[in-house]
Amino acid sequence: MNAIETHDLTRYYGDLCAVNHLSLSVDHEVFALLGPNGSGKTTTVLMLTTMLRPTEGTATVCGHDTVRDGELVRRSLSYVPQDMAVDIKLTGRENALLFARLYGVTAPKDRVDELLAVMQLSDRADELVKVYSGGMRRRLELVQALVHEPEVLFLDEPTLGLDVAARATIWEHITALKKGGMTIFVTTHYMDEADRFCDRVGIISRGMLLALGSPPDLKARLGNDVITAHIDGTFRDPGVDGIMLFAFASDEASFLAENGREALPVLADAFTRAGIKVRALALREPTLDDVFLHTVGTPEEPAGFDQTKFRTMLRRRR
Repeated sequence: MNAIETHDLTRYYGDLCAVNHLSLSVDHEVFALLGPNGSGKTTTVLMLTTMLRPTEGTATVCGHDTVRDGELVRRSLSYVPQDMAVDIKLTGRENALLFARLYGVTAPKDRVDELLAVMQLSDRADELVKVYSGGMRRRLELVQALVHEPEVLFLDEPTLGLDVAARATIWEHITALKKGGMTIFVTTHYMDEADRFCDRVGIISRGMLLALGSPPDLKARLGNDVITAHIDGTFRDPGVDGIMLFAFASDEASFLAENGREALPVLADAFTRAGIKVRALALREPTLDDVFLHTVGTPEEPAGFDQTKFRTMLRRRR
């Protein structure tokens, strides 16, 4: 039995299909659901945490159906939303004790003290939360979420707005929870974090799951080097055989090539012949950002870029 299972999970808002027949299994891992704004990430989490009823399909958390066994599902999980969920007029300890008592935790003071120590908040526990930094507040939210020892933890943008050091600290705690046997389901826009800390990622767009796998596997599926061109002026694809444009945003275009070292001078020459001014060309290995852009596209796709045809070509190569 997996910690999270969905089968054809679907949700409509009127005529809009926010989540489209999502089938997914997650168990004893850090799993990230990635997607652009409006892709269906939050709707998926709300259905899995029983706050939204699916239109079609089923979902289970720890073996309990999210519709039929809502109370059992809620006992088995915790959900930390993106927006602050602590009372700034209470101390850190008071916030945590409130949650412990709401969950009916046995010996709430001992449990809260234990978690405050784990999250490195003991020395500040009796100060008002209004003086806490963003990272401290986020760690306090984790204390609140963990007081009843859930089997599954949902985190919506857990490091949004935090500085680099605070982000690293939060991920240290998330990784430790996974090592302790917890299943963690994360939504994030930070591709570098998903690449480094998540066991698997799913990429969703317009409610459909378009890619699923570990970050190394997803990057390997591109099977090419990436050439990035920084453009001055109007951009158009120079159209070089074997060098595929897959993303364009603002003044930066990204291309896939099987042999980047050989393709680099060919692409540079093609830009010159096309009268396109290039400030810089860079060669690198694919990142999870590249996988994301190749999968969902960009807001600024150049005219004539046939994304459907390009994706079909890549699928055939695999």
